[in-house]
Amino acid sequence: MKPISVYLSDDHAHCDTLFADAENAVADAEWGQAILHFEAFKTATLLHFQREEDLIFPEFESRTGMYAGPTEVMRAEHLHLRDTLAAMEQTLAGKDARTFLGVAEGLLMLMRQHNMKEEQILYPMVDQALADDAAQLVESMRHLDTLTR
Repeated sequence: MKPISVYLSDDHAHCDTLFADAENAVADAEWGQAILHFEAFKTATLLHFQREEDLIFPEFESRTGMYAGPTEVMRAEHLHLRDTLAAMEQTLAGKDARTFLGVAEGLLMLMRQHNMKEEQILYPMVDQALADDAAQLVESMRHLDTLTR
């Protein structure tokens, strides 16, 4: 069974691929494909946030007593990322490639910084604190995926 950090880092990579597909479709003015790819990216990203916010963060906080630490920062960043996704969705609906790609550039920077903090700081802490229940937590995260399809 994968450690929690590997599972969530792999999920980041999956979201990154979907994001690149959406960006490429917009750049090529393939609007139907752009909408499909963006929706897949948005769904995967929101599911990733749900995995963290509903499963991993509360368990980590409960085990460590760190309620105002890194998980609080990540939740705040998730809110900002959600707002940016909404803005991108509006530009996509208007077939505004220039604005979409500009917002996408900002989102990419935010995601890279966010993911780096999670992968280099938070996830190793999570692996250590939740090692005894890693298999069950990874399975619970996988189960969330089946609920959204």
